[in-house]
Amino acid sequence: METNIDLKKIWNKQKIETPKVEILYTKANKLRSRSFLKLILVNITLILTITFIGFIWYYYQPELVTTKIGIILTILAMIIFLLPFNKQFSLLTKNKTEPNSKEYLQQLIKLKEIQVYQQTTMLSIYFIILSLGIGLYLFEYVSKMTITWGIITYAITILWIAINWFYLRPKAITKQNAKLNKLLVEFEKLNNQMNE
Repeated sequence: METNIDLKKIWNKQKIETPKVEILYTKANKLRSRSFLKLILVNITLILTITFIGFIWYYYQPELVTTKIGIILTILAMIIFLLPFNKQFSLLTKNKTEPNSKEYLQQLIKLKEIQVYQQTTMLSIYFIILSLGIGLYLFEYVSKMTITWGIITYAITILWIAINWFYLRPKAITKQNAKLNKLLVEFEKLNNQMNE
């Protein structure tokens, strides 16, 4: 008789948790889909930008070596950014069938690790190389301007980089991390419930 009571408790517990689990998997799949779409859009945008920069180099034939180095550094910054960023690709395209919550938690933790590395190390390297590349690229054209216009050009460029670095980047990182952290907490709770 005790065994029947235990089975009833387990059955009732399953009935209550099933919708929550399905909602959790739906949220996780939605996050994966959005992250995958972002991955594709970033790749397309940076590849088109690299192509456009290559076209500018070919069409306008810069004279100074600093301009050529600037173009190379700018393209290099984008490639350096894309290589580790695309490590998410295999993780986001893994089997669409629902794995157990422990597997899913491990996938989310791995995704989180990749994103943290991308948001800190790689984004810093990207911004440093990109800023240097843009600065060198502009030198040839700024040197042909008056001192006033040269200062204005560099001031606007530095302001644009600063806004991206100090305002837009932290805002995007916070938004991205909030969604993933919430899912991680929910999957950890689910794992703990299943282990009890």
